[in-house]
Amino acid sequence: MPFANLGHSRAFYRLEGKLGLPVLMLSHSIGTDHAMWDPQVTSLLPYFQILRYDIRGHGASDAPSGDYTVEQLGRDALSLADSLNIDKFVFCGISLGGAVGQWLASSQPVRLSKLVLANTSPQFGPTANWENRRTTVLRDGTAAIADMAMSRFFSPQNLGSSEAASVRSALLGTDRTGYAGCCAALRDFNHTATLPMIQVPTLVIAGDRDVSTPWAGHGEILARDIPCAESIQLPAAHLSNLERPRSFTAALLEFLQPPPDPRVDPIKAGSATRRAVLGNQHVDKAIANANDFNREFQDLITRYAWGAIWTRPGLSHRTRRLLVLATTAALGRWEEFTLHVRAGLAHELEPCDLKEALLQTAIYAGVPAANTGFHIVSEQLKAWTEDI
Repeated sequence: MPFANLGHSRAFYRLEGKLGLPVLMLSHSIGTDHAMWDPQVTSLLPYFQILRYDIRGHGASDAPSGDYTVEQLGRDALSLADSLNIDKFVFCGISLGGAVGQWLASSQPVRLSKLVLANTSPQFGPTANWENRRTTVLRDGTAAIADMAMSRFFSPQNLGSSEAASVRSALLGTDRTGYAGCCAALRDFNHTATLPMIQVPTLVIAGDRDVSTPWAGHGEILARDIPCAESIQLPAAHLSNLERPRSFTAALLEFLQPPPDPRVDPIKAGSATRRAVLGNQHVDKAIANANDFNREFQDLITRYAWGAIWTRPGLSHRTRRLLVLATTAALGRWEEFTLHVRAGLAHELEPCDLKEALLQTAIYAGVPAANTGFHIVSEQLKAWTEDI
């Protein structure tokens, strides 16, 4: 198992993704662990190396006795990055992780390229509340505060979800000493005066159902006092990345993706995507058949369909392929349908994917369209099977 020795304790971590991509470090809430970021990982991996870790006192990381400070937790994050030879990274923290992000951005700004602060605050409410929670957990364990914590983590309608069950399991498995240590860190945390010092580009994410760190008095202060901070509010409780996973991920990608490079030819960029989706053979044939009459049309497709739409990070190529198949079948665009069936089978689609797309088409666009689609797919599957 991947552990990093941070000097006084060990930290469990997971580093995933292609070497050479920018590193995105994800830091979780109190009472959870690195697995809370699972809904984001698949969509983020094409663009980042993702470093997740268990904050001290949580998950598989060590739980030293005594009170912790946010500075200690921030230095843990830096030590972890150092142990992996990561000099600069994007940091995204939710709740307690957001407090760590504020410390990093104000104390070690050269290490961060961008900062995302989700469902967090420069000061986490009355110190007496955190002290009471700390002593309760030390005495009775995290089970004593589980119902209260879960009612803050999730909206009432989501408390019965599988995500909530997983979070509850992580909470109940959290070491009481470690949880109490982090309660002390939040009890003593006050970064209100340091917010104007943060010069790292920052996105503040808040939940409009979050009773732990609501926008008023928490997110709004971060967005107001951090210079040039951007903000977004999601219809979610405290763990907004779990209640609104796709909206959360879309906000991350929109903020973290670099603006289009004016030096990059959009035709060239679109051509690369077109080749990745349809294959070199089809694109080479289309280029060979281009002439003075249709060349501008080919450029139009390459620039806008492939360069502007297919490159958007909000949907995976697999999802876009299925949408194209359902749409072209519904409209009877059988030449285009056949092209995308062949391309999909050659890349990431499987026969079961095609079947589901056509069954959906049968319900919403009619049985005759699906009937033709099944006939074409059957022919293509036969040819595909013979080829492999």
